[in-house]
Amino acid sequence: MSDSPTYKAEDRRNNNRQLLGMKGAASGKTSIWKSRLQLMKPITWIPLIWSVICGAASSGEYVWTFENILKITTCMLLSGPLMAGYTQTTNDFYDREIDVINEPYRPIPSGAVSIPQVVTQILVLLGVGLVLGYSLDVWAGHKFPIIFSLTIGGALMSYIYSAPPLKLKQNGWLGSYALGASYIALPWWAGHALFGELNWTIIVLTLFYSLVGLGIAIVNDFKSIEGDRQLGLKSLPVIFGSNLAAWICVIIIDVFQVGVASCLIYIHQNFHAAILLLLVIPQIVFQKIYFLRDPLQNDIKYQSRAQPFLILGMLVTGLALGRM
Repeated sequence: MSDSPTYKAEDRRNNNRQLLGMKGAASGKTSIWKSRLQLMKPITWIPLIWSVICGAASSGEYVWTFENILKITTCMLLSGPLMAGYTQTTNDFYDREIDVINEPYRPIPSGAVSIPQVVTQILVLLGVGLVLGYSLDVWAGHKFPIIFSLTIGGALMSYIYSAPPLKLKQNGWLGSYALGASYIALPWWAGHALFGELNWTIIVLTLFYSLVGLGIAIVNDFKSIEGDRQLGLKSLPVIFGSNLAAWICVIIIDVFQVGVASCLIYIHQNFHAAILLLLVIPQIVFQKIYFLRDPLQNDIKYQSRAQPFLILGMLVTGLALGRM
C-alpha cells in the first residue's frame, strides 16, 4: 500500500510543501539543510523579489543590459533569500512555543534544528545581507548608502515584529501593516534606488500600496489562529473571529487597490489605472468562491489563485510610475 503511485505522489507533495515552508507540511526526518531552508520559508520570498522588479520598473531607468541583470538579481537575492529568510527564521525562533500548537512539524518544535543552529543561521543571513546591501550601494555609485540603510531598517523591523518586548505581531493592525510594508515598500525602494532616484512620490504611494499588504498579512494569520488565541496574541482573526476578519481582509485588499488606481488617474496614467482595476475583478471572484466561504480551510487556495492578479497590478503600477 505504501508503494502505491497515489501514496508516492502525496508524499512528494508533502515533501515539497515542507521544503517551501508551507502550511500543512509533512513531518518526519529530513536533512539539516532542508530543515534550514524550511526555516527560511522560500514561498515567502516571492513578493519581495517581485517588489524589487516593480521598483526597477518605477525608476524609469532600467534597461536590459548584462550588468543591470546582475544588479537586479543581486538585489533579489538580498531581498528574498537573505532578508526574507532572516525574517522568517527570526519569526520561527520567537514563535517556537506557538508552533508547538499550530505547526509542530516546523523545524524548531520538531527538533530538526537546534536552537544554537537557528541563532547561527539568523546571524549569518543578517551579516551576508548587510554586506550585500552595502556592496550594491558601491556598485550603483551611491553617495549615501541607501540600500544598506534599507537593509538595516528591514532587519530592525523584522526583529521588533517578532521579538519581545515590542513584538509588533501582538498588535493585529500595527503588526500586519509592518509586515506588509516590509514585503512591499522596502524591496520596492531598494529596486528603485538601485537604478534611479528615490523620491517622495514613490515612498508615499508604495506605503499606500503596503496597506494592500496589510490585507495579505491578515490572510496569513488564519493558519495560526488557535495558537495565537491560546497564547494571547491579538491577531485580527482572534480579535474579530474568522468570518468578520475575512471580510475586513478582503475589503482592505480591494479598497486600497482601487485607491492606488485613483492615484494613477491623478498623475494622468489612466491606461495603467484601468488595467489595475480590471485585475481587481478576478480577485473579488476568488474571494467570494474560496476565502469568504471558509477562510480557515481555503486561505491557501485563495492566495494561490488571487495573488497572481495582485502582483501583476503591482507591476502595472511600477510601470506607470516609471513613465512620470
